[in-house]
Amino acid sequence: MQTEQQTENTQAIQSDVQTIELDSPVMMGNLEIKSIEIRKPNVQALQGVKIADLLQGDVTAICTVLPRISTPSLTKSQVIQLDPADLAQIGGAIMLFLQPKSIRLEVLRQQ
Repeated sequence: MQTEQQTENTQAIQSDVQTIELDSPVMMGNLEIKSIEIRKPNVQALQGVKIADLLQGDVTAICTVLPRISTPSLTKSQVIQLDPADLAQIGGAIMLFLQPKSIRLEVLRQQ
């Protein structure tokens, strides 16, 4: 029997979407974006980017992949307006998606 925390961790690992609450909202026209959903990138979303660069938190790599995997879909100009803390948090989510499930579970246990 799993505890509530273990169940939440398992669901988070199996989920291919993570919601990121932005410290500094981004404007999309007149709409203020306060959170972004990040989907687990597929091979097509990763094309043209080195996975090693994403795993090292390379800003250019994150900014290239982010519009392909975010909801709402951000434009390049919106991505470059992101607060560095928000970009780091998004990069962390992307890095976690690229890890095997066993590693993702261990990371979630430590949180």
